[in-house]
Amino acid sequence: MSSSAQDAIPQLDLRNTLGALFIGVILAAVLFGLTNVQAFIYLQAHRNAGITFFKLVITWLWISDALHLALTIHCVYYYLVNNYANFGVLTEIVWSLKLQLVINALIVPMVQLLYVHRIWKISEGRSRVLPAISLGMVLVLSSGVVIPLAWEQCRVKFFRDLAKTMWSTYLCLGAANFIDIIITSSLCYLLATSRTGFSCTDSFITKLVGYTVSTGCLTSIFSVSIIITCAVMPTTFIFIGLQFLVTKLYVNSFIALLNARYYMQANAIVDPLQLYEHHGVYHQELHTSGSQDEEFHKSQGDPKDEVLHITQPIQGIMPQPTTSTMEMKSLSSLV
Repeated sequence: MSSSAQDAIPQLDLRNTLGALFIGVILAAVLFGLTNVQAFIYLQAHRNAGITFFKLVITWLWISDALHLALTIHCVYYYLVNNYANFGVLTEIVWSLKLQLVINALIVPMVQLLYVHRIWKISEGRSRVLPAISLGMVLVLSSGVVIPLAWEQCRVKFFRDLAKTMWSTYLCLGAANFIDIIITSSLCYLLATSRTGFSCTDSFITKLVGYTVSTGCLTSIFSVSIIITCAVMPTTFIFIGLQFLVTKLYVNSFIALLNARYYMQANAIVDPLQLYEHHGVYHQELHTSGSQDEEFHKSQGDPKDEVLHITQPIQGIMPQPTTSTMEMKSLSSLV
């Protein structure tokens, strides 16, 4: 390599630049594999339900997520393989890196709108103030802040010009983080106020609240990490590598929420026999006295008595599962 070629461009640390992009693509591919597993579990669990709204949503999210991964792979392949040692090209921003940012700006608001849809469904029969506030926040901040600023970043042609648009990165991630806080708080409040007093339903709600908080914190932590790395290390590509993962986390968190809700509801179903045995209603061993046993044998000649002796213990052992039915109705109102 000639000295003139080295003097034509600034010194570039590939470990913190293209190396960070390479690691980010590998982790993004791993998260996309988790997306495939989550989507397969949901579609397999609801294979007999026909074409539903959430099946179409999951299909759209999977296609968008796959397109985002393909663009990031092309970006890294373009720099590390197609233009290996071509230092003039390494200073330019390839089109796939810009387009993946647009896909990211479309996926994140879409997932947030789906969470607002969950808030609207859970608040059915109650005040619609929280869903209206959440919807307004998503529409205003997404259409008025995130998408326009993402388009502004796509107009940058060289990496050295990214420093001039760092403020737009802060605003985009800050707006997305603020929306996540509003959505998580609204979901936790509505779920916490949906307790019915049944242990089965309350346990289900507690698990759902914990999962909502954990997923909301995960996306928020990554958004804050991108802001910090972008402010502290603006000359590296570490924040871009982290940005590759945020889209995957949003898609995974929503599909996993649908699956977790399904499996937690299935695990919450209580066997009526176990429920009655726990409350002392059902006793597996029936003890009869000697006189009762003799009377039973004497009545074998009468068919009516035989029917009477057979049916009465069954009615005593299997009462109507009123409590279990009420708990399942309470669960179904949350999903």
